[in-house]
Amino acid sequence: MERVTAPDGATIVLHSSGTGPGVVLVHGGGVTIEVYRRLAAALAERHTVHLYNRRGRADAPARREPYTVEQEIEDLGAVLAHTGACAVVGHSSGGFIALRAALRLPIDRLALYDPAVSVDGGMTGAFIPAARAALRAGDTARALAIVGAAGNPQSPAARLPLGAQTAITRLFLRSRVGREMGALLDMTLDETAQVAAHDGPPEQYAGVTAEVLFAYGQAGPPHYPRLAAALAPVLPRMQVLAVPRCGHDGINRAPARLVEPLVAFLSR
Repeated sequence: MERVTAPDGATIVLHSSGTGPGVVLVHGGGVTIEVYRRLAAALAERHTVHLYNRRGRADAPARREPYTVEQEIEDLGAVLAHTGACAVVGHSSGGFIALRAALRLPIDRLALYDPAVSVDGGMTGAFIPAARAALRAGDTARALAIVGAAGNPQSPAARLPLGAQTAITRLFLRSRVGREMGALLDMTLDETAQVAAHDGPPEQYAGVTAEVLFAYGQAGPPHYPRLAAALAPVLPRMQVLAVPRCGHDGINRAPARLVEPLVAFLSR
């Protein structure tokens, strides 16, 4: 493990593996780098893969308050400068951070999987107050159920009454990933609020010069193919990859149907 000094003096712990051109992975909300180990191992056959926990998680420093996406971009910039990498993979809110960062950081290749980006009101964050109220009341299961239904409206569970969704979520919270997502939920809501705050026309990303691979799971939320269609006219160097039989966590499962085109894109 290496240590990178962020612009504010905090220490970022870097977990690197593999050999070849550098790739930095920016993970999504509610999790740590641990759920990306399978993807990192697959990419490490051709690349040096750099993982780091975003602030407030595991071995990462604490967040500065109030939280802003600018802090995330500063940290990513420090990691890119330290490693010399010019390629970034971003998932979910990590994709939002990576796309915002590509407006001003030296990123040549940007791979996004289900990036939590809002254009033209696509992600309003209207569920945030209800989820925060449930958290304040100590009902993490209800809060996570509200977030899950908003983020995955295509899921059969999202059509159940909230009480039933909450009961299912209580079982999920017994798992390691569930406990982690529950513990990090307050931070996830902060990130979602930042996504909503940066909503606007797709043209706000016209300044991105990187080659972009926009991948989404065909079994995942319907927001992402609509987002890809909105961004395509303003990002002429963007290609779209629809990954069959994958949901929002498809990148964590790292099936060959995603990994192979991802490696091809990063290796060109």
